Amino acid sequence: MATQTISPRQAWILAARPKTLPAALSPVVVGTALAFADGGFALLPALAAAAGALLLQILSNFANDYSDFFRGADTPDRLGPVRVTSAGLIAPDALRRGIVAVIALAVLVGLYLVWVGGWPILLIGVAAILAALAYTGGPFPFGYYGLGELFVFLFFGVVAVCGTYYVQTLALTPPVATASVAVGALITAILVVNNYRDLETDRRAGKRTLAVRLGRRGTQIEYAALFVVAYVVPPVLWLAMQMSPLVLAPWLTLPLAVRLVRTLAAATDGPTLNKTLAGTAQAGLFFSLLLAAGIVLGTFLG
Repeated sequence: MATQTISPRQAWILAARPKTLPAALSPVVVGTALAFADGGFALLPALAAAAGALLLQILSNFANDYSDFFRGADTPDRLGPVRVTSAGLIAPDALRRGIVAVIALAVLVGLYLVWVGGWPILLIGVAAILAALAYTGGPFPFGYYGLGELFVFLFFGVVAVCGTYYVQTLALTPPVATASVAVGALITAILVVNNYRDLETDRRAGKRTLAVRLGRRGTQIEYAALFVVAYVVPPVLWLAMQMSPLVLAPWLTLPLAVRLVRTLAAATDGPTLNKTLAGTAQAGLFFSLLLAAGIVLGTFLG
C-alpha cells in the first residue's frame, strides 16, 4: 500500500498493528477458561480484562512506533510494515496524544478491575503501563538491550493469564501459572520473528535486541525453543496436575508450529517473514483457543 493512498483512519489502524491484537486476547481466553473450570467465571471482569489487554497492546505499539522514530530505528530499508511516524502518516505530536488517550482508556478499565481485584491489580496495571512505555522509550529502553522477550513473556503471558483468572476468582493456582507459561512462550515467539526480520536494520541503528545479540542461528533456536516450551505444557497439565486429557487439544496445531519453525530457518525476505509473524500470532491464538476449549470441555466430561 503506497503511503500517499493511506487515509488518516487507515494510518491509525496501521499504528495499532492489528495483526498483533489477537495475541493480546489469547491469555484472556485461557485465564477465563481456567476460571470457568474452577467455578469462578465472571463475565464483566473477563470482558474488562480483554479490553485492558487490547489497550495495553495498542499502547505498546503506539509507543514503539513513536520512540523508534526518534531513536532512528525505523529506517527506509527495514523489511517490516509501514511505521506511521517515520512514514509521515501521523505527526509525532498527534501520536503522542494518541498514546495519552489509550493510557486514559486503560486507566478507566483498570479502575474497574482494581475495584474487583484490589491492590494487586493496581500494582500490575501501573507496572504494565510503565513497561509498555519503557519498551523502546525513556532513559533505559529495555527493548534496545535484549530484554524485550522477558517483558513480553511476563506481561503479555504470565501476568495476563494470571491476572485474568485472579479478577474472576480472587485466587491463583498452580495450573493457572503453568498454563500461563505456554501462552507467554507463544506470544514471545511473535516478538522473536519481528526482531529476526529487523535484525540488520536494528543492528545498524544501535538497537541491541536479543536477535542482534544471538545472531540468525541463535534466534532460530530461540524461536523453536519457545514452541517446545509451549507444547510441553499441555502434557504437564494432564499428567502432573490431573486435568482432563482434553487439554492436549493444542497439539493439533503442532504441524503449523513445525512449518513456522522451518519457514523461519529458511526465510530471508521481508514478505515471507511478515507472513511468518502473522502465522505465529495465529498459531498462538489457535493454541490458546484449543487449550481453553479442552479446559472447559474437561469440566463437563470429567
